[in-house]
Amino acid sequence: MSPDTPPPPDVTPLELTRASLLPAPAEGVVQFKKITISLRSRIITWFFRLFLRPMLARMTRASDEKIAKIQLRISGLKCPNTYGLPLEYTAVGQVPGHVLGDLRDTSKPVILWLHGGAFFLPAAPVAHMEMVADLCAQLGAHGYLPDYRLAPRNRFPAALDDCERAYRSLLELGFAANRIVLGGDSAGGNLMLGLLQRLRKQGLPMPACGIPASPATELGRIHAPMSRTLNKGRDPVLPIAVLQRIDEMYAGEWDASDPELSPIYADCSGFPPLYLLTSDSEVLMDDTVMFTRRAKAHGVDARCVVWPKLPHAFPLFGSLFAEVKQVRAEMLAFIREHLH
Repeated sequence: MSPDTPPPPDVTPLELTRASLLPAPAEGVVQFKKITISLRSRIITWFFRLFLRPMLARMTRASDEKIAKIQLRISGLKCPNTYGLPLEYTAVGQVPGHVLGDLRDTSKPVILWLHGGAFFLPAAPVAHMEMVADLCAQLGAHGYLPDYRLAPRNRFPAALDDCERAYRSLLELGFAANRIVLGGDSAGGNLMLGLLQRLRKQGLPMPACGIPASPATELGRIHAPMSRTLNKGRDPVLPIAVLQRIDEMYAGEWDASDPELSPIYADCSGFPPLYLLTSDSEVLMDDTVMFTRRAKAHGVDARCVVWPKLPHAFPLFGSLFAEVKQVRAEMLAFIREHLH
């Protein structure tokens, strides 16, 4: 598009800004979802911005002792719906976590979901466990959410080490790699992309496919990629200024250009098919978009869907946003496409 060419009427200013700085992605790599978000969802998003975002900012500024109390409070909540699946907190190999179903039955596929929470919050039963239970019930699969070690007491690479152990444990139990679905949201999306690099380095078989939802892929810079500046006032969940504190708690003095820490710099060769999700209102949108382009350039079957107006890691909020039912249906369609 030349500077004198008027933009199409359905292109947002954010898309135009990105298009002026980055080459257009290959057709089909990044899809901007054309859908009208309901009034109810818009109102809930407004409440997120009003209450949830300031609450997360206060959490990240808390002392280590207060963060420990927050971790205990979240882990003590109950999953509102397991969709008929048994839910147990148990050790799988060397990594404890929440298991949906029975991992002794290796005839079924298994979803290994790496939960988000800014690297310092545990899996939220009302969000992470409910979503994984929903997906597993519809897929006829087991679920495993590793309880990886959390910051600030445990810094990188402790959490990634635990995720690698969790994957190895599933293989040792007898699950074929092409029956393992790997997923992660936010910080968990970061860990998922770091784990794929570990698997390739160690010569381990890749999972059937991967779903990173709103992954954080750049931990060395607060001001970039570009959507962090453009969306800093729009993001309903993430206060951009606290990312520095999160990076300090998790990465410490580790070189943030390490691709296992910042997957936006990774060599993605050999990765399994990836289905990435993000929202056009979140500060991490370009973390997702730029990583998708990089993966595609390395020959990965990668696609990215950008949903309008929904909050960060929106697939988790099935009870709040009517649109999430469609989001999860499309996630399941992708999984079924690649499971063998």
